Amino acid sequence: MKLTSKVYKLKDAYKKLSVPQFTIVTGLFIICLGTLILSSPLCSSSKVGLWEAFFTSTSAITVTGLTIIDIGVDLNFFGQVFLAFMLLSGGLGLMAITTFLQGFVVKGTKLRTRLDKGKTLDEFGVGGIGRTFQSIAITAISIISFGAIILYSFGFVDIQNNWERLWSSIFHSISAYNNAGFSLMSNSLQDYRTNYLVNIVFVFLIVMGGLGWRVIDDIWSHKKNLSYKKLSLHSRLVIRTSLSLILFGSLGFFITESLLNSQFFNDLNLFERLISSIFETVSARTAGFTNFPISLNSISDTGLLLLMTLMFIGASTGGTGGGIKTTTFIALMAATRSTLRGQKDVIISNRLISDKVILKAVGITVGSLLFVLLMAMLLSTTNTFVKKESFTFLEILFTCISAFATVGFDIGLTAKLNHFGQFILIVGMFVGRLGILLLLSALWQALYKSRIDRQKRIGYPRADLYV
Repeated sequence: MKLTSKVYKLKDAYKKLSVPQFTIVTGLFIICLGTLILSSPLCSSSKVGLWEAFFTSTSAITVTGLTIIDIGVDLNFFGQVFLAFMLLSGGLGLMAITTFLQGFVVKGTKLRTRLDKGKTLDEFGVGGIGRTFQSIAITAISIISFGAIILYSFGFVDIQNNWERLWSSIFHSISAYNNAGFSLMSNSLQDYRTNYLVNIVFVFLIVMGGLGWRVIDDIWSHKKNLSYKKLSLHSRLVIRTSLSLILFGSLGFFITESLLNSQFFNDLNLFERLISSIFETVSARTAGFTNFPISLNSISDTGLLLLMTLMFIGASTGGTGGGIKTTTFIALMAATRSTLRGQKDVIISNRLISDKVILKAVGITVGSLLFVLLMAMLLSTTNTFVKKESFTFLEILFTCISAFATVGFDIGLTAKLNHFGQFILIVGMFVGRLGILLLLSALWQALYKSRIDRQKRIGYPRADLYV
């Protein structure tokens, strides 16, 4: 009776949670469950304790790719399969999974609650349940299968064992599409740096995952008479912004590393440099794969700054990547353009953008910047290094952005942090994947629910502020 009573109390507590709060609780539950499974002898060696499993589980659910273990060595086949399942869970939509779980817990919800739930989930990149989730899954399976077939048949041909080659192809295709950056190879993709096919396949998978389901579905729905102008404004902006970031990012990286004679382009001809620049630029937008070690010695400070900018912008809304999103970036650029022109409204492609969208974009960007700076300050001012090694602020900031934007680029700092330093990265990965606004909304609702309800009924006089 006591156990049944506690279950009902727990269920009642869940009913009172808002969607952001429920999402956070569900995310933490999945991470803890993943920690227990990954740390068990069924999945890993004795080198993987609870802490290593906790870090890896968080990195997998948030599709980041930062790791303090060797995935291909420390995890056995079952552990790697479970890790791939976690990548799919985190990449295809923690929000969608949360919706299904909430449906089991909160039965008999009112129409208003269901509408609010759908609206909130749509804002954070999923757009509902049912047909939408089914379409997301079908799209993902199709693209992942295509990538795995190409990698098995033409890419990883150096792997002699057919079963190992098949599993490596499937795992890396899942990891690439979900913008995760996990690799079964200890040195990521460095052995395939000059393999054009492998680089192109990974670029394709990363871009497809980063575009988001909405864009792919929009393109597919117009497949019979495909025209750029017939696509929605969201799809057109995502495609245009993504291509622009890839183009200018690749050219910028190619120019900076060539002029500054960094080690990144050593022993590469012109075409190989171009391919490597495109690969690194695409991967920087939340994927985290690398075909050459990233460090202050291998990449110039200017190149690192460029990569940090791309990491912070990230993928697109509804995609498998992180960052502030391309739509947020283009909304801010459009608002800046309108301000410089002295316009009162923000116009993009002859369409009026609402003030609510602009305010949300500003909130996401400012909140993300402040959170990343807080992470960097904690790592800089606290003795978080095992051997008290000297790290520059650029290295610390790079690592913080990599964690928050769920990229997974490791500049050599992650494994040298103690548990407190790694915990800062864990929090950064979790917040970055769920979204800074969702976290702040959950905290605000928990602390000031009565004040929120009261403010909805209050109007305030206008006042001017000079900026």
